[in-house]
Amino acid sequence: MPFNSAGASPERSNRLMWITPDRIFYLGLLGVPSVRTMGTYTVYVAVTGTLRIRLGDGPWQTSEMAVVPPYEPHQVSVEGRLVNVIQIEAETVDSDALPGALKGRGAVDAPAFVRLVQQRQRELSEGGHAVDLMSLNFDQTFFGAELALRRMDSRIADVLTRIKQDPSAQGIAEEYAASAHLSFSRFLHLFKQEVGAPFRSFRTWKRARNLLHYVNRSANLAYVALDTGYPDSTHFSHSIRKVFGLKPSDIFAGSRKLAVYSHAPAAPSSPGTR
Repeated sequence: MPFNSAGASPERSNRLMWITPDRIFYLGLLGVPSVRTMGTYTVYVAVTGTLRIRLGDGPWQTSEMAVVPPYEPHQVSVEGRLVNVIQIEAETVDSDALPGALKGRGAVDAPAFVRLVQQRQRELSEGGHAVDLMSLNFDQTFFGAELALRRMDSRIADVLTRIKQDPSAQGIAEEYAASAHLSFSRFLHLFKQEVGAPFRSFRTWKRARNLLHYVNRSANLAYVALDTGYPDSTHFSHSIRKVFGLKPSDIFAGSRKLAVYSHAPAAPSSPGTR
């Protein structure tokens, strides 16, 4: 599987993003606490001090760590400038078999896991290029073992593979239904049942996620929009802001000192890179 440190400076950076096909680790700036809606189990861990989390219209909660279920709108803020974020693609794991610390919702009291993440944060950021992320197993690094896989209808699994291999592809739901030999209505129902999210929400997330491979590159945003499958800059900006809570220009501005280590999009991932 191809690996690169896209745009990474030869100088050591204390901000980094490690992207595999099914996982993301981010140590960097959080940005303003706007509403964001991402298709992953998202774990926020404070670098120092505490963070504040708000799910939907609920109250603000304070903790060192917070967990947000997939596709749940939320806002988050941190005391310091940096935050640790772990993201696990929802369709890849058995939700009933997640580690205890990941089964929470909102503020979570899991001091042992917080210390582990902060230790991994220091090892990865201070190690710089001495750390070969390609050789690391993501789940082993943060959870001590492979997370249990989600069982899925093979027809829907094939559709997921196609989307993940090329998130910018313009295929529509009707075409995927036909390829799965399902009626359109049956396809949409089965997709939501198996994946846990509507087809449109899943596609929106995967396309926005693909942007993360570009964030520290010097590139015209209009070209990035086309490369990542958006029909125009307006659609691009609206969709990215809905997912990440930030305008694309703000994401790129905040990623200038970010070292991005990415495995090229592919599915399914091998156990060694999950």
